[in-house]
Amino acid sequence: MTTEAETKQPGLPVIDVTEYGSARGGVRQAMDRRLFMQLIVFDDAAPGAEKAGDLGLLLCDRLDKGAISSVVYADATNPRGYGLLTWNEDPGYFVHAVRPIFDESPLVRVVPRQGWTMFGRTYSMGHEPDLEYTLIRRAVEQVSNPSYPWHVWYPLRRIPAFAGLDPHEQGQMLREHAQIGMAYGASELAHDVRLACFGLDEADNEFVIGLCGKELHPLSHLVQSMRKTKQTREFIAKMGPFFVGRVLSRVRTGY
Repeated sequence: MTTEAETKQPGLPVIDVTEYGSARGGVRQAMDRRLFMQLIVFDDAAPGAEKAGDLGLLLCDRLDKGAISSVVYADATNPRGYGLLTWNEDPGYFVHAVRPIFDESPLVRVVPRQGWTMFGRTYSMGHEPDLEYTLIRRAVEQVSNPSYPWHVWYPLRRIPAFAGLDPHEQGQMLREHAQIGMAYGASELAHDVRLACFGLDEADNEFVIGLCGKELHPLSHLVQSMRKTKQTREFIAKMGPFFVGRVLSRVRTGY
């Protein structure tokens, strides 16, 4: 890990890309690791090639044989649509392991849905009691839980004025948001995945949010409840598109 002394040069700001958590044994947790997750949404361009549903089944089989950690979704809002969620600490994985799948049958015939790809990284807020769990394992546990067959994914962007607010005011709004999410989680109604996508999103979104649960209605209810928070009312510039997926299969390796 690069130290402050090693990065500081006269006249230049100190750049620190480390993720931090709360103190353990009097020492603040620090880690330069994070998990990248990618959701690709696509449509079957040749629906008559096989029986309905075969594309999803063939894709599930290919991912299982290739030991590619993933979730395959049937798009609940589009009868020809699917979603593929994959993850890895190495962003190059999506190029050298995931990308080639789309050059093989059956995915060679699919058409990625323009503007629906979501790509982001896990991050810390600076007070997590278990930093490694937050950055590496938590998101995987949520999407891999067999008790949660419904997932909703969407990107969002805040207006620039939010970045200029006093940190205390920002913190108050973020806590209001977090408390609502925690209440749904404590009631086993909805669990979230939060990814930062600054500079990774073609539409200049800032975050990707995933919601996982046993039933679909509570996920929609959570989004509705969040509309009442000050952050959403006054500082959200754009949300969506919303991908609503029903899990067809899961493959989990390594995490």
